[in-house]
Amino acid sequence: MLVGVLAAAGATVLGQQQAQPDQAAPAPAGQQQANGQPQQPTFRGGINFVRVDVIASARDGAVVADLQQGDFEVTEDGKPQKIETFKFVELDGGLMQDPNAPAPRRIRTDADEEVEAARDDVRLFAFFLDEYHVRRESSMASRQEISRFIETQLGPTDMIAIMYPLQPIASIRFTRNHEAIRRGIEQFLGRKFEYEPKNEYEQKLMYLPTETVERVRNQISLSAMESLVSHMGGLKEGRKTMVLVSEGYSNMLPPQMRNPVSSNPGVGNPAHNDPNAGRDDPNEFRAMQLSNFDMQEDLRQIYQAANRNNVSIYAVDPRGLATNEFNIAENINTSTDRDYLNSTMDTLRVMAEQTDGRAILNRNDLTLAMKQIVRDASAYYLLGYSSIAAPTDGKFHEIKVRIRKPGVQVRSRKGYWAVSPADVDRMTKVATAAPVPKPVQNALATLAYPTRMRIIRTWIGAERGENGKTRMTFVWEANRAPGAPARGTEQPARVSVTAVGADGSPYFRGRIPTSIPSAPAVPGAASAVPGAKVTFDAPPGPMQLRLSVEGADAQVLDAESRDLTVPDLTAAATIFGTPVIYRARTARDVQLLRTNRDGTPSPVREFLRTDRLLVRVPAYGAPSGVTAKILNRAGQPISELSVAMEGSDAVFEAPLAPLPSGEYILEISAAGTELKELVAFRISG
Repeated sequence: MLVGVLAAAGATVLGQQQAQPDQAAPAPAGQQQANGQPQQPTFRGGINFVRVDVIASARDGAVVADLQQGDFEVTEDGKPQKIETFKFVELDGGLMQDPNAPAPRRIRTDADEEVEAARDDVRLFAFFLDEYHVRRESSMASRQEISRFIETQLGPTDMIAIMYPLQPIASIRFTRNHEAIRRGIEQFLGRKFEYEPKNEYEQKLMYLPTETVERVRNQISLSAMESLVSHMGGLKEGRKTMVLVSEGYSNMLPPQMRNPVSSNPGVGNPAHNDPNAGRDDPNEFRAMQLSNFDMQEDLRQIYQAANRNNVSIYAVDPRGLATNEFNIAENINTSTDRDYLNSTMDTLRVMAEQTDGRAILNRNDLTLAMKQIVRDASAYYLLGYSSIAAPTDGKFHEIKVRIRKPGVQVRSRKGYWAVSPADVDRMTKVATAAPVPKPVQNALATLAYPTRMRIIRTWIGAERGENGKTRMTFVWEANRAPGAPARGTEQPARVSVTAVGADGSPYFRGRIPTSIPSAPAVPGAASAVPGAKVTFDAPPGPMQLRLSVEGADAQVLDAESRDLTVPDLTAAATIFGTPVIYRARTARDVQLLRTNRDGTPSPVREFLRTDRLLVRVPAYGAPSGVTAKILNRAGQPISELSVAMEGSDAVFEAPLAPLPSGEYILEISAAGTELKELVAFRISG
């Protein structure tokens, strides 16, 4: 496979010199850096530098591992290229490591993710679970197969992530916690051709025609995939794998399903009950041809991004042996059904073939079929060359790799899409842009948490307690949208909380029921999502918080331990407690929260523009008051907020209605001091 080096391209156009070519042969076996870590391969940078990884196998499928640089020939657009870098990469995910070796590093932060993903001995696997393009029954049948594949084929050093279409890329973090990944996969529930809204964004689509909704869903899924492969490209240079679980894509529906209102199937559609509508109709044939052409253009954006970021796409159709695209209840004739089935399956083949992946179609045993994914990621040759043409034309350039030895089969990408002048201009602007302040980066990093892997969402706050202690507040909420149905039997009912000091002395122990409402957390309001809060006092210093999530039948659904530091808030100097954010729906709710501090804080930091936020900050020793601003992602101020002091609390509202979707920062400052607190939040719609 191959990828143009986009990050290095910005440096090139700024006039910096390119790095010199690195070694033409791999480092001797066993060579390591001084720190004991395996030596990382280095690659030449530049806008014209291309990398291509090649899978070489014998006729029986066995990997050929003894090839040398001179055994390979590479041509680009028919012109021979000089191979400048060469390396044979062989990985096993840590399955064969010494049992006495240290355990792989746990991924706790974005920095951990970046450091570990960049290692030469680490494989990256991302699972894109496209619920918009998978039937409900197919998704339920595939959950166990995908989980079994992870458990049996991937190793302890492999880093894995899962993503859903509406999931923001900032929430994606590659992890070695296979159990957390399994929990995320168990939530996979396909909704293909189901238009009942599950969130406020989808409510805006429910009155649109079905074909319009399908096009919107296509764009959501494809843009999310493009973001995912770009994120993967920023983590690692070598081959990376994205497993796409989908039944394929189409911009068109047969006449029987072209309902004027997607949420009212059949109403106002004269072809709804006619199985032969559109059959042998030349207008339908031409419309499908145009639709397929548009879809190919959309797919091109995906495999172009994948090629640039060295990501291979393995398209997995969870239906197994697929015989039809539509169900019998949808009343589609066999001929039309077959045409749509072939068209959607072709979209999966295109993405796989264009990125040196594979399309796993018509296979009932997915676990067995998916073994090829691991084989391809475990042994390959990584070649690099500087393109003679140095193209920046934004066009496709064909690459062919040939091995001089007889009997060796070779697989590599068919080519790559060069950067365009517009790409170069954009990268130049990024390279010359002012860096985002580190405190802002750290605040935004708190939003990147893989919430689907946890059954509950939590928040922990601190304020002054009695007798020199700190009052801790723990809040939990079920990890699902208000009004959305619980999936499976994993519905949390209570959380068992144990807080102990460094010496094991107990600070709190008890179960927290669902009696206290949350979201909007206004006293007297009905609970929309199961959740609760508890407060207890603890002395400043180290504390361990042990959580056990239980279902209604007392079965433990999830458990974790957290090491925290209880802050000392007794100092005479100006100091802040933890900012508390309350989420409300109406102005009356906000007034109730202002006059009653018993409301439950919101444990989430993702809101809608229709939400109203009330923020309460414990501010001790701030004689000149407190100021608050909303900042953008770059740390630049957008608006100043009006702050009122109520006793030792600074209280203000943060209006969301004027802000577009995106990520923002609340900057809270003690006037006349350097003390600042940054709280990141996201507006999703």
